[in-house]
Amino acid sequence: MATDSGLSWNPITDIQQMWQLDSMVNAYRAGTIVAVLAAVVGWFMVLRRQTFAGHTVALAGFPGAAAAVFLGMSASWGYFGFCVGAGAVIAALARNGKGGMAEESALTGIVQAFTLACGMLFVALYKGFLNGVNALLFGSFLGVTPGDIAVLAVVAAAVLAVMALIGRPLLFASVDPGVAEARGVPSRMLGVLFLVLLGATTAEVSQITGSLLVFALLVMPAATAQRLTARPALSLVLSVLFALAVTWFGLGAAYFSPYPIGFWITTFAFGCYLLANVYGFVVRWRGTGRRHVAEALGVS
Repeated sequence: MATDSGLSWNPITDIQQMWQLDSMVNAYRAGTIVAVLAAVVGWFMVLRRQTFAGHTVALAGFPGAAAAVFLGMSASWGYFGFCVGAGAVIAALARNGKGGMAEESALTGIVQAFTLACGMLFVALYKGFLNGVNALLFGSFLGVTPGDIAVLAVVAAAVLAVMALIGRPLLFASVDPGVAEARGVPSRMLGVLFLVLLGATTAEVSQITGSLLVFALLVMPAATAQRLTARPALSLVLSVLFALAVTWFGLGAAYFSPYPIGFWITTFAFGCYLLANVYGFVVRWRGTGRRHVAEALGVS
């Protein structure tokens, strides 16, 4: 997406240059919506240690979109149908209790292998679709239309509204499922509902980032925020801010360079995660140093 004008030393001029194009304005609008949604749902996904399930649900979008195009339908239908369906299957067949996590992991792997096989089948059936495989796997912000943005906004508002309703009990069930069950929290029902919401979220984000890069927005901002603080509210806010920052900077970097948007978003998100780990290491090192000094001085 590199331009002839190039990047200047004035960020305001650069932003004005980008936003002269309707495609870039639409890309920023769509990116903002999916970043907020992915950050919120991804934060709970990382907290519940269901990143493997999220990865599988995201990959299910590939055969879904391929099947939709093969049948002459909009790829969006395929994304939502397969992603939500994969989340529902994992939620319905997995069980809680001892051994439940191992069973869910095995089931998730089976669903992932089957969906990928289906994807290659649909690509093979519709040979003319081969040129679009890269777009399904790695996404594109440039083809977003105002109609797409409206759909994204409606789906995001619906998912976030449900998350706001179930947020507190879902947090309780995620942190301590045993105590939550004992106090009457419907952990099983919340887990099923969350995976369905995760499916709707990955379907929405995959249309922008592609099936393979959806993790850049679902996992990295949430993991970075949870490395920095254990306070749930602050961590959730940081997750949203990180997702917005990497999306906005990724779009800008892609506009002024010949490299794809997915590469920049993933690179910025990975950089944030590395910096968060360095920060955590420095904090622990300073804390250990102070404790050793206090012990040497006999100060409690």
